[in-house]
Amino acid sequence: MKTRFINPSMNEIRALLGRVKTIAVVGLSASSARPSHGVARALQGFGYRIVPINPAVTEVLGERAYSSLRDLPEPVDLVDVFRDPRHIAAIVDDCIDLKLPALWLQDGVIDAAAALRARAAGLTVVMDRCIYRDYIRLTA
Repeated sequence: MKTRFINPSMNEIRALLGRVKTIAVVGLSASSARPSHGVARALQGFGYRIVPINPAVTEVLGERAYSSLRDLPEPVDLVDVFRDPRHIAAIVDDCIDLKLPALWLQDGVIDAAAALRARAAGLTVVMDRCIYRDYIRLTA
């Protein structure tokens, strides 16, 4: 029988958001019209440090951007992904290889097989949820 992916409980998500300090935002756009930009700006406002991951830019929201997770100079607490689902398997490979602790796949970013593989490797994984909306809901 195939295992289904189930997101952590809201209490587990609350605990995750409470322990996270630095968030790599994969697919962070420099355009303020893009959802990734608005969410990352809000995360900064909530007190998180964001690290843009986008090979097309050098800086976003006052933070130096990196081409990939493998280019990060230091570990991050969470990887927040705004990429097409076809890229998730490779992102999960990077997260596992780099021993990163947690992965958040935004609304519509769904790859259950990759999410289950990340979880089996020890990552906390949230899929098809908005980190901004969950933060607001949990701190209201």
